[in-house]
Amino acid sequence: MQSRSVEFAKKFKVPFEVRSSFNNNRGTIVKEETLENVVVRGISIERNQAKVTITNVPDKPGTASRIFTSLADANVIIDVIVQNVSVSGATDISFTMNADELEKLGDLIDSVAREIGAGEVIKKRGIAKLSVVGIGMRSHSGVAAKLFECLGAGGVNIQMISTSEIKIAVIIDEAKIEEAARLAHAAFGLGAEAA
Repeated sequence: MQSRSVEFAKKFKVPFEVRSSFNNNRGTIVKEETLENVVVRGISIERNQAKVTITNVPDKPGTASRIFTSLADANVIIDVIVQNVSVSGATDISFTMNADELEKLGDLIDSVAREIGAGEVIKKRGIAKLSVVGIGMRSHSGVAAKLFECLGAGGVNIQMISTSEIKIAVIIDEAKIEEAARLAHAAFGLGAEAA
């Protein structure tokens, strides 16, 4: 579910159905009066993703702008962006995209990294994104903890985390995406899903 779709459904009082991506079973009808009551409403997966990490990026104003402006100029569509806090004057920046977008990068990101004085550029295919979505997340605590706990117990390593008011997205190895979706469905009581 896209958060904008949920917002419009709520605004215009349009009910919608959330269905599994694993089968054709009936889903859950979501109506305006029930949106806040259920913490997690659905889980989605995106396969065929790629991750790029630029290490040792100088922590200076305008550096992130230089990186992402060059990607925008090359028409590369970026999804999740994560930058960790700088302690020593340098940081790492990671971002994801559809794996097909990786071809557009060519040597562009390597030359930008050299230009800004960054370290190594690591490009990785074979990842996927699992998203847990629910309007009730904004008024209930512990959703992230429950997701991380179920994935950890199932042996699924999280490479990146991105959150918003109504969504938690994690980047994991694509080989583990179906197992991760099953674990999350079980943890949040969304029913037994078949792959």
